[in-house]
Amino acid sequence: MNHGELLKMGEYNHLSIEGCSPDIIRCLYRFMLRLRRCQEALIKEYYPADEMRCPVHFCIGQEASPAALSLLLSQSDYLLSHHRCHGYYLAKGGSMNALFAEIYGRATGANGGIAGSQDISVHDLNFFSGAILSGSVAIAVGVALGFQTKALRSVAVTAFGDGATDQGIFWEAINYAVLRRLPLVFVCENNRYSTYAPLSKRQGKENISERVQSFGMNVKTVFGNDVALLYSVFSNAIEEAREGRGPCFIEAFTYRWNAHVGPGEDDYLGYRSVAEREFWKKNCPIALLEKQMVGQNLMDSKIKEKMIVEIDQEIATAFQFAKESPFPHLKEWSQLNYNIDTPQADRLLETIDSSFFDQNQKEAMPGPY
Repeated sequence: MNHGELLKMGEYNHLSIEGCSPDIIRCLYRFMLRLRRCQEALIKEYYPADEMRCPVHFCIGQEASPAALSLLLSQSDYLLSHHRCHGYYLAKGGSMNALFAEIYGRATGANGGIAGSQDISVHDLNFFSGAILSGSVAIAVGVALGFQTKALRSVAVTAFGDGATDQGIFWEAINYAVLRRLPLVFVCENNRYSTYAPLSKRQGKENISERVQSFGMNVKTVFGNDVALLYSVFSNAIEEAREGRGPCFIEAFTYRWNAHVGPGEDDYLGYRSVAEREFWKKNCPIALLEKQMVGQNLMDSKIKEKMIVEIDQEIATAFQFAKESPFPHLKEWSQLNYNIDTPQADRLLETIDSSFFDQNQKEAMPGPY
């Protein structure tokens, strides 16, 4: 599977909701619809008011993966996302009020208005995102190693784009995860482009999962706009990782409709064709699921309209909350980089025996380290 072959497919007609409970299907649909309308509302408001305080990477067209994960992760599981993070933040239970306030640079934001859209992290939810390409992948390996060392049944999931696989640290992470059989699930949203560069111009082989498999990794390649399929594949991978049967790499072919960054369009740059965009809009993840739901009498115009009213009210409340919240006040900008009140790392380094790091060290360090 690759993007070129997918374009020849035309309309995707393999989505099936057979065997999946109606409640799960409704939850998947509502999550995607909520995320889509949230993103559209932010785009509509961004320029006219000019009040948002950071660049924003929207995820219209890529709602399926976070929707599936939203029903599968426990509170103790960690979700580590790339910079296009709004869906994953909401998937881990993040507040829409706090999301909007963060984008508006307000003190009530998820990170006090000082992180912005690309770096939202909420410690209490075990959710972390970041703008460093492949950064979430490397951190997820450490998280999963911690789970394994402490014999916990928690799982780490790292979500990233195909651009992250251009980095050497990604392949080191794959190798180490396989070597240690870590409780870790890699979710690659292959949307073809790293900024404006197609995968075919960056790597010799477009199907990333084939190369990952050569490391001994269990891999799955799926159509990333089929949310029912993603739910099944993610569910199996997370359960395998939780039971100690090793990591999994899932390559989900999907597409962002919007510009790489910001609410404006960037197609004037000529890096993607009209036909390509139309293919993916025709295969909208929300529309694909809705078609099946209508056929199974799980969706009609009244149910959808009720959802839209509820979602739009939540969005309006989030805008009001953000705009009425105060801006952050910091006496010392140095507080953003380190905390002098908890020098835990320095204390640990003072007590570590250097022999723990020689060629004879054990697999896991003793003590509290």
